[in-house]
Amino acid sequence: MEGVYKADKTEFKECLKLTWKHPYILQLAFSAGIGGLLFGYDTGVISGALLYIRDDFQSVQRNTVLQETIVSMAVAGAIIGAGFGGWMNDRFGRRPSILLADLLFFVGAIVMAAAPIPAIIILGRIFVGLGVGMASMTAPLYISEASPARIRGALVSANGLLITGGQFLAYLINLAFTRAPGTWRWMLGIAGIPAFVQFILMLMLPESPRWLYRRERKEEAVAILRKIYPAHEVEKEIEALRASIEAEIAEEGSIGEGTLFAKLRKALSSRVVRRGLLAGVVCQVAQQFVGINTVMYYSPTIVQLAGYASNSTALALSLITSGLNVVGSIVSMFFVDRAGRRRLMLISLIGIIAMLALLGGLFFGAASHSPAVEIADTKNFTNSTCPSFNTGISWKCTDCLKAKSGCGFCAHSGNKLNPGACLISNNEVKATCHADKREWYTQGCPSNFGWLALIALGLYIISYSPGMGTAPWIVNSEIYPLRFRGMCGGIAAVANWVSNLIVTQTFLSLTKALGTAPTFLLFCGISCVAFVLIFLFVPETKGLSFEEVEQMLDRDDYKPWKRVSFVQSKV
Repeated sequence: MEGVYKADKTEFKECLKLTWKHPYILQLAFSAGIGGLLFGYDTGVISGALLYIRDDFQSVQRNTVLQETIVSMAVAGAIIGAGFGGWMNDRFGRRPSILLADLLFFVGAIVMAAAPIPAIIILGRIFVGLGVGMASMTAPLYISEASPARIRGALVSANGLLITGGQFLAYLINLAFTRAPGTWRWMLGIAGIPAFVQFILMLMLPESPRWLYRRERKEEAVAILRKIYPAHEVEKEIEALRASIEAEIAEEGSIGEGTLFAKLRKALSSRVVRRGLLAGVVCQVAQQFVGINTVMYYSPTIVQLAGYASNSTALALSLITSGLNVVGSIVSMFFVDRAGRRRLMLISLIGIIAMLALLGGLFFGAASHSPAVEIADTKNFTNSTCPSFNTGISWKCTDCLKAKSGCGFCAHSGNKLNPGACLISNNEVKATCHADKREWYTQGCPSNFGWLALIALGLYIISYSPGMGTAPWIVNSEIYPLRFRGMCGGIAAVANWVSNLIVTQTFLSLTKALGTAPTFLLFCGISCVAFVLIFLFVPETKGLSFEEVEQMLDRDDYKPWKRVSFVQSKV
């Protein structure tokens, strides 16, 4: 048996050829793949919408934890949605799961678009998260089970590409609505359109033939296979499906009956599972704790922290990071089988560590060169002086933005690096500042270091995307024994989502409590720890069959940093 099946260049050519001849396959894969697009769109859209939600609700502007909650509740919903989706997939099938995910996403989008208060936005985010969690695990499963084997890897890889494409689309749509009335309502509400389109398309598509066959609905499964495969291949595929399901049932029988905890206890009694699970969980937790979702969820905010005050400018510059993420995903398809998973992750982490250290240094430099607060200029704004500002103390812009009373910095009209005014932060004062043709800052201060921070942010994405962005998922698809793959993969996925939630819910609070520079240096330190853990606990699985991976993990002299050689045999 060969190792995990992946797309190569030949397979992508075959995919284009086959979908051209059989448009039904393209319709099937595209319809299910919209789930990946929705997943990516939700990740990207909130980063831009948050800028305008802060403008509309002063309670959000002044409360960092509330901002984090608006972003992270979708992640919390996704954790529940993924768990519920796994049960629903097995009980009711893949198609009803995708339909329910679309319904949840559509309802969430409408709730957010119409939200009168921040609490309703959070409710909508939970609905969207439930849909995202279900779609993220069901869409790839449906595509892999309902597409021809020889192009399966290409179609599943395309679903991954749709996720990053959805993020890029979100930034474009955010930018398009910056001057529209209702800004963030359009940004969040428009996500209901692809969810509605997918719902209609999925109503016209069949259930997964594998799920039907497993449920003894064999005639329906065969009818679907006849639509997917050429006539001369159908019988061979039916036989392959039968053999695969019988092997799957036998594997499940070898685990035995009992509760989930009993099965988990049995799994952990095997050193193969313990070693594999340690490697898989380390990869998934490291993927999140190197700080990627601080960039994906808060990219425009980070751009503002770097000294760009305008919301539309921050969104436009954030397009760069999203575009680089798409490019990195494409690059990873070609290098992950050449360089190897372990090596690619370690090289990726070296780049991540260097760029996070550079970002920390740049933000330190920006803070130390922050413009001063001028007393006379501040007093010119009658009754608008920051309540925390004391004329007897020398303040800089950074001190002004840290004030507990919630203040903003109105930059000098001629040169933004010259001393400016520290004022109370509300929409009226912001409008007054803009009326004098001055920039209004609430997140970061005017700086000459901004363009260097953007370059470092771009290089961070380039370092992350082809390695730590892709390889952890591939390692998790290869490293567990077949009979425990579902259970171990689920544990690792939950570890990923929970890590994502922790990072998303704490990033802005960390920037307020520690400062922007120390926060990036903290992620740099965590990335160094991740490098050591991956070096010590994650083996190379490149080119190994599932059986060879299991043999490697079971060796008495097992050392993850040493490459094990096997005599390759083909079946």
